[in-house]
Amino acid sequence: MVLLVRLMALALALALGPAGTLAGPAKSPYQLVLQHSRLRGRQHGPNVCAVQKVIGTNKKYFTNCKQWYQRKICGKPTVISYECCPGYEKVPGEKGCPAALPLSNLYETLGVVGSTTTQLYTDRTEKLRPEMEGPGSFTIFAPSNEAWASLPAEVLDSLVSNVNIELLNALRYHMVDRRVLTDELKHGMALTSMYQNSNIQIHHYPNGIVTVNCARLLKADHHATNGVVHLIDKVISTITNNIQQIIEIEDTFETLRAAVAASGLNTLLEGDGQFTLLAPTNEAFEKIPAETLNRILGDPEALRDLLNNHILKSAMCAEAIVAGLSMETLEGTTLEVGCSGDMLTINGKAIISNKDILATNGVIHFIDELLIPDSAKTLSELAVESDVSTVTDLLRQAGLSTHLSGNEQLTLLAPLNSVFKDGAPRIDAQMKNLLLNHIVKGKVASKDLYRGQTLDTLGGKKLRVFVYRNSLCIENSCIAAHDKKGRYGTLFTMDRMLTPPMGTVMDVLKGDNRFSMLVAAIQSAGLTETLNREGVYTVFAPTNEAFQAMPPEELNKLLGNAKELANILKYHIGDDILVSGGIGALVRLKSLQGDKLEVSSCAESIQGTEGLQREGTVSLSRLSTKNNIVSVNKEPVAETDIMATNGVVYAITSVLQPPANRPQERGDELADSALEIFKQASVFSKASQRSVRLAPVYQRLLERMKH
Repeated sequence: MVLLVRLMALALALALGPAGTLAGPAKSPYQLVLQHSRLRGRQHGPNVCAVQKVIGTNKKYFTNCKQWYQRKICGKPTVISYECCPGYEKVPGEKGCPAALPLSNLYETLGVVGSTTTQLYTDRTEKLRPEMEGPGSFTIFAPSNEAWASLPAEVLDSLVSNVNIELLNALRYHMVDRRVLTDELKHGMALTSMYQNSNIQIHHYPNGIVTVNCARLLKADHHATNGVVHLIDKVISTITNNIQQIIEIEDTFETLRAAVAASGLNTLLEGDGQFTLLAPTNEAFEKIPAETLNRILGDPEALRDLLNNHILKSAMCAEAIVAGLSMETLEGTTLEVGCSGDMLTINGKAIISNKDILATNGVIHFIDELLIPDSAKTLSELAVESDVSTVTDLLRQAGLSTHLSGNEQLTLLAPLNSVFKDGAPRIDAQMKNLLLNHIVKGKVASKDLYRGQTLDTLGGKKLRVFVYRNSLCIENSCIAAHDKKGRYGTLFTMDRMLTPPMGTVMDVLKGDNRFSMLVAAIQSAGLTETLNREGVYTVFAPTNEAFQAMPPEELNKLLGNAKELANILKYHIGDDILVSGGIGALVRLKSLQGDKLEVSSCAESIQGTEGLQREGTVSLSRLSTKNNIVSVNKEPVAETDIMATNGVVYAITSVLQPPANRPQERGDELADSALEIFKQASVFSKASQRSVRLAPVYQRLLERMKH
């Protein structure tokens, strides 16, 4: 009977699986890191934790998985040491830390955890030691000995000169009148201290670091008979002002104060919440051009975006940052917050001059450089920080730079500087008009572009949008980077200069002497109207050289047979527009003849402006960031992306031949690829001869094999 009960219990447990078992509460990030440190230290015995110490400092950290493998904290190398985990101690002659620390009162526990200075100062007061040794349940965030030693001399003097008021109050502020363990320390919570019920700000970060008024918790959960002790790395002080009040009283925030008032953000900064303000000093505002500063200060929307870009959505204390992490601002952008040694960095720059100024609703870090978001910038300012300075210089030379600095709603299609590797084109009337065609009317976002869309330019052209699997192109030029959205305009970084279409495919071919024989062939085959009407064609156009390379008798035979000539020419015409930037590794493009063309692309070295001028026109298909070696049916293309209103032309130096005519496949016939298998399948051949349905098929295959 007992065995039956056990078997039923086991079956029930298996049936319930993990979801049916009674799981304990989820571990906090701190506990998970401590658990990882314990796992890394278990080879040294029970209750041993691996600890990372930053070389050249006294800073120690329980290690998480990432830090364990990187062996760095804030970019500085660390060494691994092994210590007793919190709450345990060594026993002489035994491995590891097998013994739990004996429970004693809070006062005695302070000495055990390495906070003897706190213990000493407690002795100096008349009231506090009896409380720590008496009945009750308390939590004390005890500064380490090093924390007390690092206090400025004048602060320490003021405390010890009045022990029963100043020192007592300071110590009581580190205490809470109930037991609070780390699993209760939630991010953004406030604990009521034993000094005038003043709040203590708690932040528990995903990387396992816990801060108390931005002091890092070093060792936690040291149990006592009447409470718990947490060791912290700083002496903490009361917080009385909100972020707005700190801005009001700091002399270095004069410009920031005026900007916050003008933007109306003072309500946010004095309200509830937990924010991080990266507060630009007067010096930070002075570093940017006066024209830019005045423009932003005079534009409420740009000003609000600017200030919101300095406010992080949650409080971030300096001690919580041990490696780089991305943090979102109220403006919606992402800042890379990191550290290098003792310095905090923003987007890789050490611009924080003063850190961890605590407020009731967050924390302030002083910064000496303004963080201007794209949304507060003009097109000109966006371009300065992008790799497109050459084209903006061309616009300036052409007298068009006012379009980049005004309040027009525009989109700039800006080729990368590498497009002009061998030099920029000269400015003339034609180039000025071309530059105008790189400025699109309206503020456009790339995510809103769609196939078949047309964009109107300041030069009067309509540019077509082509959407491919891995590319988004406007005429022959494809977007090379994420667009930047400014105050009034958007910047698209493009991989080449645009070539707006100048006529139909037939117009393009007639206007280029290289294609005179092709034009004659098209006219002879009756395809002129096709290539003149509206449509979407990709034409692989054989040059005169291609026709002349054919054997004379073969060429004469082809030109003398209008039907065969039309068939060959249709095989050179794809039924969709495919610019080189949209090709990728391989694209199979259906031709007007019916068979498919295999078009492939392989990126090679950068092309420059050599051959820029050809017969009085600008050959901008050669201005690109890369030389895409395009092939069709494995034949190299001589020139790509000659744009037309109804398609695109590729110049090729050979005449393409359609694949051999294949018999129409039917359900009762085998494909050509099966012939060899069929030859070797003697068993199948005997069976097929006996089958009424398969016998005719077998006979036809035998006839085909003879040929």
